[in-house]
Formats: sequence, C-alpha cells, structure tokens
Amino acid sequence: MDLLSMLGLRKSSFVERKTVTFGDESAITANRIASILSVFAIFLFWGVFTGSRLVPFHAPAPFLGTTNVSYTVVGEDGAKGEAKVTIVVIERGESPPARPTELASDGPATDDFAYTNARIGASVSVLANDRDKGKGLTITSVAGQAIKVSESVPVDGGEVILAPGNRLFFKPYLGWQTDPVYLPPPEGVVSRFIEIWNSGYRNSTLSEHVGYSLFRVFVGFILGSLIGIPLGFAMGLNGWVRGWFDPIVEFMRPVPPLALIPLVIIWAGIGEVAKIILLFLAALWIMAIGARAGVSGVGIQKVHAAYSLGASRWQILSRVIFPNALPEIFTAARVAMGVCWSTVVAAELVAAEKGSGMMIMVASKFQLTDIVIMGIIIIGVIGYTIDVAMRVIERWLVPWRGKD
Repeated sequence: MDLLSMLGLRKSSFVERKTVTFGDESAITANRIASILSVFAIFLFWGVFTGSRLVPFHAPAPFLGTTNVSYTVVGEDGAKGEAKVTIVVIERGESPPARPTELASDGPATDDFAYTNARIGASVSVLANDRDKGKGLTITSVAGQAIKVSESVPVDGGEVILAPGNRLFFKPYLGWQTDPVYLPPPEGVVSRFIEIWNSGYRNSTLSEHVGYSLFRVFVGFILGSLIGIPLGFAMGLNGWVRGWFDPIVEFMRPVPPLALIPLVIIWAGIGEVAKIILLFLAALWIMAIGARAGVSGVGIQKVHAAYSLGASRWQILSRVIFPNALPEIFTAARVAMGVCWSTVVAAELVAAEKGSGMMIMVASKFQLTDIVIMGIIIIGVIGYTIDVAMRVIERWLVPWRGKD
C-alpha cells in the first residue's frame, strides 16, 4: 500500500470508490490526515496553555518579576505619608529574593518588601513598620487611587486589595496558562517518563508495572473466555441451560465490575487472586452473551443445508455454528478486553503494590501530576494497541466476516 492510500487520499477498494451520499455509512472511512491533525491539535493546545518549549507561541503567562505599589497613610493628627511596597513574584521552588537592608521613610510611612510565588499572592502588613507600628494610621489610597476596605486597585502585574486591618493583599496576574501542579507541559511528562523508565517507581521498573497489569488482564480474560464461550454456546443450543443461566447472566451483566471489588476483597483479600477473580467476572458475562448471540445469529438455512448433506450434530456445531458465531465472539472479546483493561486499572487504584493504576494512585497523593498523566497516556496507548491487535487477529481468523 502506498503512502497516499495509508493517509486515506487514494481510494483503492470498491467500497471506497463508490459514490458517497449522506447517510451511506458503509462508504465512510477514517481520513488519516484528519486523525493526525486531531492528535497534533491536542498536543498543540497542551503546549500553548502550559508554556511548553516545544511550541512557538503560548497563552499569556502569569506575572513574574518585581512590581512596586505605592500607598498613602493618614494619621489621627492629620499627618500624611507615602511609601511603596516592593513585591517580587517568583516561580514555585525558586530561592527567595534578598530583603533590602534599608527601607526609605516618608513621614509616618516606611517602605516595605515582600515576595510571593506565581499565581498565589501575598498579604503585606504595610503599617507594621510605620510610625508607632501603624497605630492611628489609615490607608487612604493605593497607587494614587482612593480605596476602602475590600476594594481593589489595578497595578502593574496584578491588583491590590485593601483587606481588613489595614493590610494590603497583592494578587498577581494569573494569565491563561495552567499551573504545572494541575497540568505540566509535554516535555515535563516525557522527562518523567525517561526518569521512571531508567530508575523505576516505588521499587519497580515501568515495564514491571505495565507487565503486571497486562498479566492480570490476560489471565482474567482467558479464564472468562474459557468459561463464558462454552456457556454461551450451551445457552444458545439448549433450552434447559438457557433457562437455568439466563437469570444469572442477565442479572450480572449490568452490574459494573467495580461494584464487585469490595465483595472480591472480602472473599479473596487484596492479592493477585482477587484481581484475577474480578477480571474473570468482568469478562465472563460479556463472553457468554457474545457466544449466545453468535449461536442465535446462525442462519437456520445453513443448518438445514448441512443436515440435508448428512452432517452429524458435531459437524454442524464445528463446521456451521462455530464459524458463523466467531464474528460475534470476537466483537464480545474486544468489548471484554476493554472492560478488563479499565477494570484492572481501577482495581489497582484500590489495593496493589505494582501496576499502572497503583502508580497513578500513589503519584496523585503527592500531586505528581506528570506521573499521573504519563500513566494515563500509557494506559490509553496500551488499550488502543490491544484493540488494534484484536482487529488484526479477527481479520486473520475470521476473513468471512460481513461476507454472507
């Protein structure tokens, strides 16, 4: 396949070449360029609003630097004085700036100095170092504008609010970029990924965390399939079996696997067995319903044709029913794998020493958002990879799907 076909720009098949009309869903295929642009747009917005070095332009950043705010005080004796407050706004984690050794005075008022972190703000007791520690003094204006308690005045780099008790609160300009605590830039996540890949996290390497999650998913899915598929076939072929198990399957089918976590912990503790039991239950009902639906969907004319040619019951089961039920079974398998993958992450959030979910849960307690996002990306990529692999296996094992 050439590059243009891979990008969806060259139509090669009959379905792709036929006239597309509104509502003809079968003629719609994913445009690869649109897919690439959507992923690129997500990373672009991510970089723009986190100040990433990987993008050439950014949303307005929060204020950083030094600003001066003047204020005027009036004493009970009518004496006036004016001073300024020097406020330095620094990034979180930077060393605090040095405080000036001498501060100028003008009448009853003396200059002040303060510093704060970006996006946080600082409360400054400007009267504390004024005449008589501010006793009898009242702030009447800030930056040349008259002000009262709870009112604010815009200044360079933010605004100043006059708080009760003659205190000034400087609120720096927040900008449009997000705080790294809430959303770190892409390069921060990549850097953390490299660090954990090389050094591990919580006494385990990254591959061990992911490997444990995959092991639990595949074991639970295989066990659920080994029981669920024969059960679904039996329900589709025998009235007594269907009557016996229909209430159980239909009752358990809408129950979210996560609701079973407390019960499974009571039964089997918090070890590997409990997690595999939970994933087994997550896959069991889906596979049983998929197999039952596959058997029910076999055209009766095919069965009659096989009987007319002298086929035995076993030959009808193995040569007619099973091949025709495989497409439905694979559809159920894709759904079951997705449910198992999401369930294992949730189960590891509750109690686990290793696993992708455990890594995210522990990191969130320490506000390590870069690890949380890294874990989410890894989970999404693995889940998508599993689904793609299932589609490839389905096309290989069930080439007759949709060709009846």
